[in-house]
Amino acid sequence: MVGLIAIFALAVSFDYINGFHDTANAIATSVATRALKPEYAIFLSASANFVGALVLGTAVAGTIGSGIVQDNLVLGNGSTVLVAALLGAIAWNLITWRLSIPSSSSHALIGGLIGAAWASAGAGAVQWGTFAGKILVPLFSSPVLGLVIGFAFMVVILNLFVRADPRHMNDRFRKLQIVSASYMALAHGSNDAQKTMGIMTLALFSAHAIPDKTVPIWVILMAATAMSLGTAAGGWRIMKTMGQRVVKLDPVHGFAAETTAASIIMVASHFGMPVSTTHVISTAIMGVGTSDRIKAVRWGIARGIITAWILTIPCSAAIAATACLALHVVGL
Repeated sequence: MVGLIAIFALAVSFDYINGFHDTANAIATSVATRALKPEYAIFLSASANFVGALVLGTAVAGTIGSGIVQDNLVLGNGSTVLVAALLGAIAWNLITWRLSIPSSSSHALIGGLIGAAWASAGAGAVQWGTFAGKILVPLFSSPVLGLVIGFAFMVVILNLFVRADPRHMNDRFRKLQIVSASYMALAHGSNDAQKTMGIMTLALFSAHAIPDKTVPIWVILMAATAMSLGTAAGGWRIMKTMGQRVVKLDPVHGFAAETTAASIIMVASHFGMPVSTTHVISTAIMGVGTSDRIKAVRWGIARGIITAWILTIPCSAAIAATACLALHVVGL
């Protein structure tokens, strides 16, 4: 019972941190282009995150709860593994937030699960087939899609409005960004909050509190609420990096980047793929920026973001493995 309480406390904490860590993903472009005031943008994002987490299915939760770690490990030693996994993910999120680096909360949690499971029962405890098909492939393909589709979508918009006055066009797209920012926040909630739902459901199943891994409605409400509250707290450090430092954004760029990223994330959520909202929106921003000219993107900043992406899974796995071993040593 103590282990279950610890897991839920850490899971809610992770969801809250995920909310303020990833707030920038949904609203940075809207704030940077002055389509929305920061306080309005955060309220909009928090509300849409809650709705997305609550009503758009649980396919991603199923992948996290059933597709990464072997069931026999969870039933035999679930509390230690899940506590260590959450500690690894939370630690990496806080490190990258402190350094103002947009990294993936999703992949921090996945890395934490892999590291904790491996440390507890060896490499065989990880379902590598599911990891490759539903996590590793989207890990590489979704940012590429963000870059390519963002570029293509921006080119289409620019050709459609080739004769439009730039000032009037940006005024129109500044209003449309309210829609695209809401869409992006909804997509974020549909994918990111489900990861914690999967962890909570896995913990309940390992404690024999539920007969199968169907996500209870109260778990959905808890995860949705924690993420929306975290979003409401804001993520100003990362927002500055996303909205201002990668590329100079006009409202038309913000609309194209948000619409592109949200569409990719929605499709991934439908198929139960836990993709990174950070990865997708970052490359979508790079794609729409490149449509003007290659040098419009500050590739030095982009390089730092990409490096963080590469390091997220191994670093969070290493922290979680260390935490798991420490918990074993002290007899927990």
